[in-house]
Amino acid sequence: MPFGARFFRCALQVNPFSYIQLNKKPTRFADEASYNQAIVQACLKNGIEVIAVTDHYRVKTARTLTRAALDGGLIVFPGFEAVSKDGVHVLCLFDPGTSEELLERYLGACGVKGDRDPSPTGNLDLEALLEKTKEWGAICVAAHVDVHGGLLEALRGRPTANAWRSPNLLACALSIPVAKVADNIRRILDNQDPAYHRPRPIAVIHAEDVSDPATLANATASSWIKMSTVTVEGLRQAFLDPQSRIRLSSDPAPEEHMELVALAWDGGFLDGARVRFNENLNVLIGGRGAGKSTVVESIRYVLGLEPVGLDAKKAHDGIVRQVLLPGTKVSLLVRSYRPDRQEFLIERTVPNPPIVRAVDGGVLALTPDDILPKTEVFGQHEISELSKSPEKLTRLLERFVERDSSLARRKHDLRRDLEKSRQRLLDTRAEYAAAKDRLAALPGLEETLRRYREAGLEDRLKEQSLIVREDRVLRSAQDRISNVSEAVAQFRAVLPMDLAFLSPTALEELPGKAILAEGAAVLARLNVALEEQASRINAAIEMATKDFATVRSKWIARRDEVQAVYEEILRDLQRSRIDGEEFIRLRRQVEELRPLTDREAILTRTLKEFGDARRNLLAEWEDLKAKEFRELERAARNVSKQLEGRVLVKVAFGGNREPLFNLLRNQIGGRLSEAIDVLRRREQLSLAEFADAVRDGGATVENKFGIPRAQADRLSQASPEIVMQVEELDLAPTTEIKLNVAGEGQAPQWQVLEELSTGQKATAVLLLLLLESDAPLVVDQPEDDLDNRFITDGVVPKMRDGKRRRQFLFSTHNANIPVLGDAELIIGLVARGEAGRGHAEIPVDRLGSIDSSGAREFAEEILEGGKEAFELRRLKYGF
Repeated sequence: MPFGARFFRCALQVNPFSYIQLNKKPTRFADEASYNQAIVQACLKNGIEVIAVTDHYRVKTARTLTRAALDGGLIVFPGFEAVSKDGVHVLCLFDPGTSEELLERYLGACGVKGDRDPSPTGNLDLEALLEKTKEWGAICVAAHVDVHGGLLEALRGRPTANAWRSPNLLACALSIPVAKVADNIRRILDNQDPAYHRPRPIAVIHAEDVSDPATLANATASSWIKMSTVTVEGLRQAFLDPQSRIRLSSDPAPEEHMELVALAWDGGFLDGARVRFNENLNVLIGGRGAGKSTVVESIRYVLGLEPVGLDAKKAHDGIVRQVLLPGTKVSLLVRSYRPDRQEFLIERTVPNPPIVRAVDGGVLALTPDDILPKTEVFGQHEISELSKSPEKLTRLLERFVERDSSLARRKHDLRRDLEKSRQRLLDTRAEYAAAKDRLAALPGLEETLRRYREAGLEDRLKEQSLIVREDRVLRSAQDRISNVSEAVAQFRAVLPMDLAFLSPTALEELPGKAILAEGAAVLARLNVALEEQASRINAAIEMATKDFATVRSKWIARRDEVQAVYEEILRDLQRSRIDGEEFIRLRRQVEELRPLTDREAILTRTLKEFGDARRNLLAEWEDLKAKEFRELERAARNVSKQLEGRVLVKVAFGGNREPLFNLLRNQIGGRLSEAIDVLRRREQLSLAEFADAVRDGGATVENKFGIPRAQADRLSQASPEIVMQVEELDLAPTTEIKLNVAGEGQAPQWQVLEELSTGQKATAVLLLLLLESDAPLVVDQPEDDLDNRFITDGVVPKMRDGKRRRQFLFSTHNANIPVLGDAELIIGLVARGEAGRGHAEIPVDRLGSIDSSGAREFAEEILEGGKEAFELRRLKYGF
């Protein structure tokens, strides 16, 4: 299946064997066949897929080399090297398959009769030759322009400049690396010499004169040229847009990046449709209802990505439910380069979740996000919806932050530790308050007990009152045994330790498995030892429990004896109208409360320790939030630098205060609108300072924050738990984006997003989306929300630059994106019937780049402005 334009390595000045013989050049080859075979093998070895055989005004001499190259799997441009009447060497290239007879007629038109002269000169000057080749449907490359016979050396003065500026000359070849070119020639190549200035710079390629297979290994022998079909039109489009379609050996190689490779549907509106994507810029085109949005939402659905806005979610759900339809399976082949090149098949059948398969079909325990993290899909108008939310803009900015994974883990742990510290403090405070309440009765009880003692009751009931203390001692002893028993039970719960991670199967692929296996033996011995010790401790506890039961039995016998004496004394006291039972009850209550005095002291110390620990946690919490913000702030500065003069990005620390306001409304309630307005308008808000003020009272809240006194008092009545929850909040930063709306050459005129039109808002956001990333970006009809001026001046240049490092997929009805963006793959969709009853197709003849006639003609027919729009762009931009 066609997948658009790609780079072909091309050597466009290869000489046949007869050229070497005729010009008496030294060669190590005895015959033409061995030379031809060596040329083909050298091409294959060096990754050269396309050659042009260009003898000096000869075409028959190329016959055997062309045949050998075709048999070897190479593509061949037929043609010849012409020498104009004014002595300039030019490569004239024709479509593959052009007949010898036709080329011979063209030689005659150049004034070349016969082949006796080793290097004949034609009768056409350079400009006339360029005009003729255009009529013939060929394309010319000015050969070795920097040396003898080259355009910039053969001619001088005005004739050179006139020829260089000819609209029929689109490319020139260098015999040396660009970096070594003389300064005067370099200025001409860079389009900086006024005398040679062209509306569009000439394309510069390497096409060294090859007369020996070894030359093909030279960096200057070949160039990478991007085409969807290897034709003259493919070369023409590449020469018209060299920035996008020409790569020299000195240029950086395209960066590997995550890719959506191919997409298929079984069922639904696109049933049976298949498409293979290009690794760079893909553009979906088609009439209304042809399925462009369905393709975009299918990608979102199979990847399990959620829309960012309510309107976008409603549209997505509608397409899944009414166009994809239940039971439809969407299959997406993807390629990842982390840690190395791997392919995965992601499948999702409506309405089930996605599954990830290996290339062998096995289901993997992975999610699409594990394979293609940071992939972004935006439906129609979704970018505009995103631009209205400062919080969502912040999430967009976070893609430029190099996050430390340990920082995220620490933040998670800190949040959990703060919750635990809050609960510990609340529980301890509750226990302390309960102890305080109970101890409040102790002075009164002790006073009553003192009066009983003065009446002499203690001496008469001394033994019985001490029985109460003895009972307390026994209970405390029993508690100690129970505590140890519970601790041992917890200890036993973690035994035996799980050693599966050290099993032979788990270690099988690790080179150090022999050493690691020794660790398994160590832990196994530890397991045995711990089990033995735990068993011994359990046996000791059982023995102690049994022995203590004997002690308690003896004590109960003694208690019963004392009780009998006690009851006799009580009967005697009743005759004297004295309540001995009350005395014993008081004594029991006092004995029960006295340990609480010690407990109160312990709780006081514990509260201080917990409070100190929480203060340390809160300090780290604030430091961590500040560190995260600084990383985000750094990203904002970097983005502003990359979009200098177009977009300005700033972030506000804790700018999203809604979590605080929701907490106050839900947990405190009542009238707080003025308080919330004050807090919302405050430029900077410290949660720690606010929490301390609330603890201090309404007056402090009023003085420090300017909150009306009645509402300040209401806030100060918040429970300690609510105040601690305030301290634990993580108020997300918010992002402010400004767009320069000034025209070209004017002083910057910055406007914040809120003041911009819908199109300007979406433009600013899309410029951010187009910045550095190696993950695919999919956008449905971005021009619906964009200003045309910003598409041409802002979005398209970023798109052209970014597609070298990441994959783009846009659906559009605007010709600017596929033409000016130089889409590597145009995907034409055709609808048959309505979405609910018909289906859509992706015909193979509607797939290709701008150099593919089927794709180009469909684009001219479908896109806004039709063929006239394409013609205007051809005149303005040279396409």
